[in-house]
Amino acid sequence: MKKINLLDTVALMNQIPRSRLTLVDDDCEDIESLPPGQVGTIVEVYKRAEGCQYLIEFSDQTGCEYAMAILKAEEFLVLHYQLTAA
Repeated sequence: MKKINLLDTVALMNQIPRSRLTLVDDDCEDIESLPPGQVGTIVEVYKRAEGCQYLIEFSDQTGCEYAMAILKAEEFLVLHYQLTAA
């Protein structure tokens, strides 16, 4: 498995419920969950005894942040823009 890095672009593997989100934008108060495939950016890495956790920021197309969530590596997929050998 490739190392997960700060500022990696990721996509959610599963739905993340509102109870696990920190909503940043008041206009997004009606969000009930983030769907699988939602794209975000890793903005902090927390190294814990039970393993790493990642603070992921979710932004709209203009770059305005609307939500954050702390997730484990198995909850997201790191996106790649360059071909790497498998």
